[in-house]
Amino acid sequence: MRPAIPALIVTALLAAPVFAKLPPPSDEAKAKAAEAAAKSGWTDKVAAYKLCRAMDHVTEVYRRNAKAAGKEAPAPVETPPCTDPGPFTPPPLEASGAHSPPATATAPPSSNATAAQQQGQPKK
Repeated sequence: MRPAIPALIVTALLAAPVFAKLPPPSDEAKAKAAEAAAKSGWTDKVAAYKLCRAMDHVTEVYRRNAKAAGKEAPAPVETPPCTDPGPFTPPPLEASGAHSPPATATAPPSSNATAAQQQGQPKK
């Protein structure tokens, strides 16, 4: 029973960093994550487009081969046309918040007024 207590203490000390909180991601990391998410979504659209084109091609070949063999192919099922997603365009930087200031400025940065005067208080 005695060897179990030090083992539990060591385990607890080693497990403590697991529960540590990570710092929030930087603006650059957020921008990279937004671009990665946009690229992933675009890749999914491209894959769906290629799959749609492949299915259309297989259907066309099947119907052509059935007609050549003298068999009648069933009527085609109406499906929406394949839409090409186009080239990848990364999201604009402002949409990701990478270059946005934390708050709107209330005065121009080159003002000669003191902070007290800008807030409407008399100059000391």
